[in-house]
Amino acid sequence: MSELAIVRLGVDVPYEQAWDLQRRIHARRVADGMPDACLMLEHAPVYTAGRRTAPHERPGDGTPVIDVDRGGRITWHGPGQLVGYPIVRLGGRLDVVAYVRLLEEVLIQVCSDFGVRAGRIAGRAGVWAVGDPSHGLPDRQLGAIGIRVARGVTMHGYALNCANDPSWYNRISPCGIEGAGVSSLSAETGRRIVVDDVIPYAEKRLAEALGARVFDLPEEDLFRR
Repeated sequence: MSELAIVRLGVDVPYEQAWDLQRRIHARRVADGMPDACLMLEHAPVYTAGRRTAPHERPGDGTPVIDVDRGGRITWHGPGQLVGYPIVRLGGRLDVVAYVRLLEEVLIQVCSDFGVRAGRIAGRAGVWAVGDPSHGLPDRQLGAIGIRVARGVTMHGYALNCANDPSWYNRISPCGIEGAGVSSLSAETGRRIVVDDVIPYAEKRLAEALGARVFDLPEEDLFRR
């Protein structure tokens, strides 16, 4: 069985700091200097734009946006949202498409763990609570996915809304999606579900999906293995 190192970075993590750490871990994983790993964190508030972001999807008020090298479009990260950055070597049946589907399934299962029915919607990226047009309820995005694969190893990953303030999305067209909403586990269940509640389930579901044994790796020990 393979290993999956979980690195918990905490809250209010600056985006650039986590991005730099990803690159350093990615280089070691490419060189087989460490096992697969996943960073778990909450970012300080930030908008990031993937390679497919269109100009009209960006904030129109001059709000800063960090352009990144992942796929996908613009999104927000911040308090109350679980961000997971798996740095995983692909191979065999796990190609890029299968990996994205794997992350989607991980998020669907985590939502189910909290009593939220989530799934995929054709033509829309991410993981969704399906709307009910007869009651004027739109589809609502719960989780977003944007990845990069270089030299057979992944970077970036997913974001799952737990207890975040939805007003952050009002300045952008999140993930380029029109005619739909954004929600969270807390909003869907009517009870407060924070990131610390969700992390153990997210770790377990990712490890199961990868067929890996999970272990905690403190940040200070990352480069000692």
